[in-house]
Amino acid sequence: MNVNATLKALGALLLFLGFMLLTPLPFSLYFKDGAAYSFLLSAVAAFAAGAGLYFAIPGPIRLSHREGFAIVSLGWVAFAVFGSLPFMLSGEIPHPVDAFFEAMSGISTTGATVITNLEPIAKSILFWRATLHWMGGMGIIVLTIAVLPFLGVGGMQLFQAEVPGPTADRLSPRIQDTAKLLWGVYFIFTLAELLLLMLGGMSFFEAICHAFATMATGGFSTENASLGGFDSAYLQFIVVLFMFLAGINFSLHFYALRGAVGNYWKSSELKFYLTIVGASFVVVFLGNVAAYESHFRNALDSAFQVIAIITTTGFVTADYELWPVLSQYVLVFLMLLGGCAGSTAGGMKCVRLLLLMKHAYHQIFLNIHPRGVRNLKIDHKTVPNEVIQGVLGFFALYIGIFVGGSMVMAFLGLDFMTAAGSVIACLGNVGPGLGEVGPTDNFAQIPALGKLVLAGLMLLGRLEIFTLIVLAFPSFWKR
Repeated sequence: MNVNATLKALGALLLFLGFMLLTPLPFSLYFKDGAAYSFLLSAVAAFAAGAGLYFAIPGPIRLSHREGFAIVSLGWVAFAVFGSLPFMLSGEIPHPVDAFFEAMSGISTTGATVITNLEPIAKSILFWRATLHWMGGMGIIVLTIAVLPFLGVGGMQLFQAEVPGPTADRLSPRIQDTAKLLWGVYFIFTLAELLLLMLGGMSFFEAICHAFATMATGGFSTENASLGGFDSAYLQFIVVLFMFLAGINFSLHFYALRGAVGNYWKSSELKFYLTIVGASFVVVFLGNVAAYESHFRNALDSAFQVIAIITTTGFVTADYELWPVLSQYVLVFLMLLGGCAGSTAGGMKCVRLLLLMKHAYHQIFLNIHPRGVRNLKIDHKTVPNEVIQGVLGFFALYIGIFVGGSMVMAFLGLDFMTAAGSVIACLGNVGPGLGEVGPTDNFAQIPALGKLVLAGLMLLGRLEIFTLIVLAFPSFWKR
């Protein structure tokens, strides 16, 4: 592996992060929250580290797939490390492990938090949490390729390693153009939601934080009660709409904005996503009838939580742990499933479950007709065997990591529900889980070692396991 190219690319990422660390300054100065120096010092640290790596290493950045995997994985860790500095320097989250957990939760768009009370937290710190979400949503690597042209060489390796899903769609022949197009769609949706939330009564600060968190499917809020703290059906409807859109493949949004709306109806995964959302809503709504006096309130909360969980956004408007067991089972299934490939959502992705179901049916067909010939297809296209094998491997690793992670958390003293719920929440990048990390709780009581384990699971889930796990094999580092 080309270590120099890897370190130089990491330097470029840190230079970009240094610039982003300055974005909360206007809020700090406006609200006079005393955190301005924390961001200035953090930005200086990121600029110094980035410049030291980028300018000290001569030559262009030339990447193979090995460097792509390494830069993506190490880049996310570097963003979490330097992104945690404002939390510590401001004194809002003084413990390094807690600060790293919060930063990793932000950049991985998980939304799990160690903050027990958001009300006294500096506004600029809350904005920084939302900004971490927004950067991580479509991917810090894709963003950097779009705005830093000197990373264009070998960019496809970074793009394929970062973009979630079995395959990475290319919207244009050049990866820089693809990155810009994706982020263009992302920005348009974020701006639209920002304006609609302000029309619903949110301040500019509240609206931009929630728009960032929604489009990134992250879930960090400015209120202790999350979206439920605003007690507005209009705001819930707007957030539901944009969470739903964020859970769809952004390539489809891009084509729709160019007039090819019909591509939505041609997507098998989108149809499957709609079916799962619709069926889940019906089951949860019917299961909750006895728990609500108002059918409208039941419908609103049921729809909100179903979409918030399947898109792994993690906003809450109701304590779903008080709902009937059937409704909770549905939400756990949605936590594991996640949204569509090519979206900002986490989880295993709808297309993988669809492929697994088709593969299972294919195996049944072959048992009935041993000499039969039947290709597995998605959107009328034959799925290559290597993609099917990749999905099977991903599923096996996902379940194995969930079981192993749950056992580690149980070993650290957590009860069964909390151990499993925390792993599901972090591996799936959902945020709220079950037990002591449920929708009305937080992760502050988790032991320090447990927080580091969960932070690792967030990264595994966000980079979809393979990107990170290959680094553990010695053969990866050999030329």
